[in-house]
Amino acid sequence: MVELLHMPKIYSLLIVRLVLGCIVLSALRLFRIQVRRIFGHHVEAFFVILTTLQFHLLFYCTRPLPNILAFTLVNLAYSFWLKGNFFATLKCLTFATAVFRCDTVLLFGPIGLELLLSKSISLWKAVKCCICSALLFIGVTVLLDSIIWQKVLWPELDVFWFNSVLNKSSEWGTHSFHWYFTSALPRSLLVAYPLSMLGVLLDRRALRYVAPVFTFVLLYSKLPHKELRFIIGSLPIFNMSAAIAASRVYHNRKKNMWRWFYIAMLGSFLVSLGCSVITFMASYNNYPGAHALQALHQKGSSKYIRDKLVHIDPFAAMNGISRFSEDSRWRYSKEEGISLDEYGNRNFTFLLNEHPYIDGFKCLFAVEGFSGAQLQIGFPPVLLFKEAKVFVHGSLRDQDVALLSWPGCL
Repeated sequence: MVELLHMPKIYSLLIVRLVLGCIVLSALRLFRIQVRRIFGHHVEAFFVILTTLQFHLLFYCTRPLPNILAFTLVNLAYSFWLKGNFFATLKCLTFATAVFRCDTVLLFGPIGLELLLSKSISLWKAVKCCICSALLFIGVTVLLDSIIWQKVLWPELDVFWFNSVLNKSSEWGTHSFHWYFTSALPRSLLVAYPLSMLGVLLDRRALRYVAPVFTFVLLYSKLPHKELRFIIGSLPIFNMSAAIAASRVYHNRKKNMWRWFYIAMLGSFLVSLGCSVITFMASYNNYPGAHALQALHQKGSSKYIRDKLVHIDPFAAMNGISRFSEDSRWRYSKEEGISLDEYGNRNFTFLLNEHPYIDGFKCLFAVEGFSGAQLQIGFPPVLLFKEAKVFVHGSLRDQDVALLSWPGCL
């Protein structure tokens, strides 16, 4: 439809992300309804408040990643789990594991064990349900992906072999064993992190749900390569436990001892809001590559600039540029391994590069990106710093580039 209307390709991405966000939030809504049914309206209200205060959870909801597609099914599994429909829980987790993210099995295992230990399901019926579901979902994904890729393929088996057996995911960077507990969860949950621990102590019903999810994060910690999106499925359960604690503090706020907890909790809510606002502002400036390409398109919309070849280096490509950012009137190259001396011998008209000086090219303008933050006394309490991250260069041999006025890089 976007192509028929001759609209920029970026609108296709916006539509997809909007639809995906609605799907993820709809699944999260079903989980919220079950939270209200079991724990009451106040817990539901605090669950919504805590979720809204968290930047990372809402940020990831619209990202078209396998983790987020699996996250939708995990939320459905959680809602069935709370509802008491345990076989539907197993089917959702099987679907997510077989089709979207094989590492969901690390969540599948602890939840399945909890269902067995609590005698919610029998072992034989659970095995039969999981095997039948797995065969169905594996058959569907192998059929579709084999047609798309023109070879017999089960994508998640390849992912499992690459990440877990060969352990090659470590090539993308590693973190210490405790990183999820000491960095990822505190940054993503904010005030909900300590409250989630308190919730387990205040309501024993929460332990049934928190323990398997905690085990999931613990198991995932053994994999050296770590990213928040890998454990994004744990956040709703931790938020539920935190909401239980927040509700208990709220109901007892008039008692002497609890009053101080209530005041501290409200203050923590404000701090969490401030952290999310700062993170949002920093994140907005974290895509200098996309801003640079957009600015080049706008500046180069002149009749002199047509069918020009733009080279995008890995740094710019990893900072916001995708195929959806491209314009049909331009040509693009993401060829890697080109040395700085070699650019002058190629036929590139423009370069989007992390280096400010390249022989044979003139720096036309630079785009700033987030570089750091600093606390200060006064308002605002946090200062965000930016510096030039992506430099747009024009070929000195191309006369069309010289016809336009450029800001320069000083």
